[in-house]
Amino acid sequence: MSRRFARYSVILGITCLLAACGVQLRGTGGATLPPGGDKMHLVTGNPNGEFSQTVRTVFTTNGIQWTDKANVSYSLLLGPDRFNQTNLSLNREARVSQLELTMQTTFSVLDANGQEVMPDTTAVVMRQMENDPRNVMGKSEEIRILQSEMRTELAQQMIRRIGFFATSGK
Repeated sequence: MSRRFARYSVILGITCLLAACGVQLRGTGGATLPPGGDKMHLVTGNPNGEFSQTVRTVFTTNGIQWTDKANVSYSLLLGPDRFNQTNLSLNREARVSQLELTMQTTFSVLDANGQEVMPDTTAVVMRQMENDPRNVMGKSEEIRILQSEMRTELAQQMIRRIGFFATSGK
């Protein structure tokens, strides 16, 4: 009985220490937006693209309501996502053994009057991965999965930057 109590006490103590130092589970610390900043309109060249859908999902998860331009507090101008794949190193057979994947986008925020509230900002996500030239199908699927994760991380980075910009008072 005392052993169980000691174990629960240690777990409770560690949990309290982690909470006290500000540790949060990923995705639980929503962005702080200005009053009325919870209604946005998305302006993009590809509204049905994968990146636009990911941005809508991530922002909705963080409390943003997407509306038409007439009932909007702010407009998010979203540029296209650009994906780049670079060879980092070669193996002894002169084949690529390591890749760097980069995804970036540019975005800005306008108010209801069309005035720029947040200037053009570039968000960048980079990943490195090992490459096995003998497993082409597996690597192409891994790259597809990484691209999806990178889109989500880009959208999360965007909402954090918007929240930081809004609370910094610029």
